Amino acid sequence: MQGPKEFPKMREIYGSLIFDHKEMKQRLPKDAYENLVAAMEGRQKLDSNIADTVALAMKDWAVNKGASHWAHWFHPLTELTAEKHTAFVTADENGFPLETFRGEDLMQSEPDASSFPSGGTRSTFEARGYSAWDPTSPAFIMKSPKGGTLCIPSVFLAYDGSPLDLKTYLLRSIDAVEGAALKILKLFGNRGVRYVRATVGGEQEFFLLDRPRAQKRTDVRFCGRTLIGSPPPRDQKMEDHYFGSIPTRVLAYMEDVQRDLARLGVDLATRHNEVARCQFEFAPNFSEANLACDQNQLIMETMRKMASQHDLRLLFHEKPFMDMNGSGKHINFSLKDSEGRNLLKPSSNHRKNVIFLSFLSSFVLGLSEYSGLLQASVSTPGNMYRLGGHEAPPSIVSVYLGQAIDKIIREIEEGNCGEDMPAKNTMDTGLSKLPNIIAFDSDRNRTSPVAFTGNKFEFRAPGASQAMAVPVTAVLSVWAAGLEKFISIFEDRINKGEDVIDAAFCTIREVSKLSKKIRFEGDAYSDEWHEEAKRRGIVKAHTIPEGIDLFVEPKTLEMLERLGVFKKNEMESFYVIRMESFVKNVEIEMSVLRDMIWEGVLPSLSKQIILEKESFLSAKDCGVEGMDEWKKHIAKLAKAKLDLMEKTKELVEMRERMSKLSLRKHADVLVEESVPLMAEIRKIADSIEIYLSAENMAYPNYRSLLSLSA
Repeated sequence: MQGPKEFPKMREIYGSLIFDHKEMKQRLPKDAYENLVAAMEGRQKLDSNIADTVALAMKDWAVNKGASHWAHWFHPLTELTAEKHTAFVTADENGFPLETFRGEDLMQSEPDASSFPSGGTRSTFEARGYSAWDPTSPAFIMKSPKGGTLCIPSVFLAYDGSPLDLKTYLLRSIDAVEGAALKILKLFGNRGVRYVRATVGGEQEFFLLDRPRAQKRTDVRFCGRTLIGSPPPRDQKMEDHYFGSIPTRVLAYMEDVQRDLARLGVDLATRHNEVARCQFEFAPNFSEANLACDQNQLIMETMRKMASQHDLRLLFHEKPFMDMNGSGKHINFSLKDSEGRNLLKPSSNHRKNVIFLSFLSSFVLGLSEYSGLLQASVSTPGNMYRLGGHEAPPSIVSVYLGQAIDKIIREIEEGNCGEDMPAKNTMDTGLSKLPNIIAFDSDRNRTSPVAFTGNKFEFRAPGASQAMAVPVTAVLSVWAAGLEKFISIFEDRINKGEDVIDAAFCTIREVSKLSKKIRFEGDAYSDEWHEEAKRRGIVKAHTIPEGIDLFVEPKTLEMLERLGVFKKNEMESFYVIRMESFVKNVEIEMSVLRDMIWEGVLPSLSKQIILEKESFLSAKDCGVEGMDEWKKHIAKLAKAKLDLMEKTKELVEMRERMSKLSLRKHADVLVEESVPLMAEIRKIADSIEIYLSAENMAYPNYRSLLSLSA
């Protein structure tokens, strides 16, 4: 009898498919290794003279791991990833196979750029694009059933140098915040600090459905969410799914995902059930910002591939099911210096706490000035249905610091020194067999878009389907701007002869007063807060298109250009791409909804009406009394069919009419007219779904979809 299948231990396979420091040190000459490590750490540019040496070592390593091709792997503005595979083996002039991978191949390639979104900055016939190696993120191998591909993380540029990817902007924002952070540490006299790194960790929420059932629904296949469907009798009302026992089928999937990601050096720290039925979460450990964004893309790609192997349908959409929790991608971020110190970690040391409060108040200052950029970064089609729901923060951007930190900031504002940083307390459980629990100084506020959570900030508004690069670029740019202003005030005081600590406290006091309007410690769901936010002047946008408009807010454009993150023309084209994406997504949903009604719901209704009418006539022939209610029920079904026909016709006419509008007006009409009309159509379809017999049901209903049983 065959025993259970043996799986390798995580520590044995961890990082086996990345070209990491261990492989580099083993395969490269010392001078080439040191030069490459310096480039990876951002201390110097890569010496092109060692490119051939590195390429040869990388190729030999990859081929030994089974790779047959290589590709520059980049993040186009679609928020997905892109790669063009090139074979290692080519034929020489005599027809013999030859393995080649040169330094110039590693450093740069020229994939066709004509079909990637550019925001109207170039014509289709302008096809030249350049991908260039980003040595700060390690190369890796994506395995396939018959081999694998060496993937080289890269930036992607047009022939004139204009970025056509997300990584370029991300790297610029990282440079801006890390440079400003290092400068502020030097002002405090920390001469030994060599660098500062932005660190990020992204929690990834998602839904898993049975694939055969999910594939029978056109909306799930093409939109990643349901456009019709009435809630099941049991959804999340019992509150029994969150942190519950992970279903066996899902756990097997999670274990395979975790094993494949471990080989790529991606460390998933936690996995668990989320609130809604069939909803789950992965959370990786923190890593440097650029690597974290690359790894989140690898997490999503690996999850997609593994889902099909387990006959599951993976949904990253922000709101797949009406009246149920949606999915976010909570982004946690901080700064770490070359000594390994977390610059957002409170301490019992007075000097360290002054530094901590300087970095914290700098971020809050930047957020107060440029909160529109954060709202713009999460203004996506999926978030239209999620933000403001009671599982997600409102679109009004505010920051929660927690009672203890807020109290200290207020005391500093009033002229006190804020010397007594509260130490972590312990909570006595009252049970002799259990240890005391270390408690943070404040509770978590799940209603706040941005919250300080003890040693980091958490940005809770990004949607699950988003590439992390956009919101991370936003938060780091905002922080860099806040640090820039803090440094200006701080440095001026030091130059006037003030003691460094006194100058820092005075600066913290000044910037905290300037940023007071963005701080809020209460319930961000409440109507009172929404009214208060209006009075404070921090309500920026009410719709997704208005949120996208905030990308080109004049003061935001000026800030981004000053920091070197976006040039004005780059942001204007990026803005167009985001607006086009919103319009296209909603229009696809309009078409799919129309098709589902005419191909499925209306025929189902006709069958049900015929069934009901035949039954009605049979019962009437039997002389049964009290048939009026039955007759009314049949009339109700007929009326629903007529209403659906009328409303879907209106939807088609509306789309034809909108095709003549400008892009910006088009987006507004979609929000003001199309989305409400789609909601009306859904309401009618959902109201009669419960009266359809199982054999007349056009699509698997919620009850069927939200079950992972075999």
